[in-house]
Amino acid sequence: MTVTIIGAGLGGLVLARVLHRHGIPVAVYEAEASPDARRQGGMLDIHPWNGQPALEAAGLTEGFRKLVLPGRESTRVVDSTGTVLLDRPDDGTGERPEVQRGELRQLLLDSLPPGTVHWGHKVTGVRPLGDGGHEVSFADGATVVTTLLVGADGAWSKVRPLLTGATPEYVGITVVETFLFDGDARHPAAAKAVGAGALYALAPGKGIVAHREGDGALHTYAQLFKPQDWLAGADEATVVAGAVEEFAGWAPELTALITDSDTPPVLRRLHTLPAGHRWDRVPGVTLLGDAAHLMPPNGEGANLAMQDGAELGRAIAAHPGDVETALAEYEQGMFERAAAEAEDDIYEVMFGDDAPHGMLALLAGAEATAK
Repeated sequence: MTVTIIGAGLGGLVLARVLHRHGIPVAVYEAEASPDARRQGGMLDIHPWNGQPALEAAGLTEGFRKLVLPGRESTRVVDSTGTVLLDRPDDGTGERPEVQRGELRQLLLDSLPPGTVHWGHKVTGVRPLGDGGHEVSFADGATVVTTLLVGADGAWSKVRPLLTGATPEYVGITVVETFLFDGDARHPAAAKAVGAGALYALAPGKGIVAHREGDGALHTYAQLFKPQDWLAGADEATVVAGAVEEFAGWAPELTALITDSDTPPVLRRLHTLPAGHRWDRVPGVTLLGDAAHLMPPNGEGANLAMQDGAELGRAIAAHPGDVETALAEYEQGMFERAAAEAEDDIYEVMFGDDAPHGMLALLAGAEATAK
């Protein structure tokens, strides 16, 4: 049996690595042309209750620790004027260490035998063959037949329709993503505002969230409650102008995170699958990560995906010759984990009517619980 994974994101790669450690053949198919085809997201805090155990199952704890960026666990909350309401430094305990997504992905890629990941394989269709087998078709005309198919292919999964008719729905939030490179030297006012780690500049219905990355870049997400067609089809200048207009009157060091971007702004519309999304067992196929339980970014997505990958890999290894028992066991746990995370609405906390005070209360509660 060869396990076929669609998608070389963190969850799919953790699964591949855990299977490899157990001597189970695995092949990963990824639409992107190469590992460096695009910038791989930003900073991730890797949690001790899901992400870190997943990396331990993959045998990569030591390599992961080498990627941790000191000081990035610091958190700053400001209002629209730039007034600092909370400035919590990194306490050095490493409870939720921050790493760059791209570096973590490369660590996983490097841990797999050469040729495990097949780049430039964009899936165009998947069809069942009976008895749990499936045929996957790619844009270049190639096909592959597999007895165990895992959809780790994100929000718009091509594998998901085999299991469920659920499709992602817009949650009402549009994000304008920007990068300011070499922040301290080239964008000192914005860099000072962001601080050493994460910045949350919040107001009712909107906010600017930024992170200081390892290479000195300031990675920003300007987030707004907007209709789904807001700025649809707009050019780069119009996107920037439209976003800045929403933050009129805000401190210039905050709006500079949008206006001074060194890359074209990227417009993202946040989507979610229904809370509690699940399906009946279908032979020979399952999902993990966003393909299974897409939700708006809340700090758990990457961690959950890696946990999914680790738990699925363990289940397959624990039930040699009994794939269906392995998949049923994995899915039951995955459904429960995802449903629990979907109960929390971080966006109502961040951008609710009392913003930024909801975020302050959340952080104060988390600090009290930690003590």
